[in-house]
Amino acid sequence: MTTDNWRKSSYSPNAGNCVYVATGDNHTVRLRESDEPELILATTPATFGVFIRAVKAGAFDRLTTG
Repeated sequence: MTTDNWRKSSYSPNAGNCVYVATGDNHTVRLRESDEPELILATTPATFGVFIRAVKAGAFDRLTTG
């Protein structure tokens, strides 16, 4: 496995709850959260693109409202 070049989300606050993204072996997109950096989620670029478009479209906004 290669060493990942993790990038922090520009929407993550300065302290805690940070989301990081990197490219992995076999053209995968890898995600991790700062509280549990050893827990890594891997997906395809196509699936990650669908997820990002859904987030931008507000598909998950109802999850953050009370």
